Amino acid sequence: MPSNPFTDPNWAPDLADTVEKVVGTIRDKTTTKVVLVVRAMVFGIVIGFAGLVALIMLVIIGTKLLQRIVNIGGAIDADSAVWVSYLLMGAVFLLISIVAMRKRTSNPDLAS
Repeated sequence: MPSNPFTDPNWAPDLADTVEKVVGTIRDKTTTKVVLVVRAMVFGIVIGFAGLVALIMLVIIGTKLLQRIVNIGGAIDADSAVWVSYLLMGAVFLLISIVAMRKRTSNPDLAS
């Protein structure tokens, strides 16, 4: 009787292999996918923050560069170049926001 564990000498290794296979299958279907999702979330958050910092730095550098460009001719002093650069950057952001508002889609469920 090979199904009797007392007479089958390969019973223990076969049982250990079966348990290992079942545990491996469960791990592959659960833990591996969860680790993949968590890694994607963490990398996404890190990339999002890095992109936000880069965008802020680009705005600051763009404003400073615009101040230097406005002040190149010498017709405008340094103090006036600051508010002129702020005015120009504000106009650029206003145009970007107008374009974004025109491209949005309205949701009829949210309309009141």
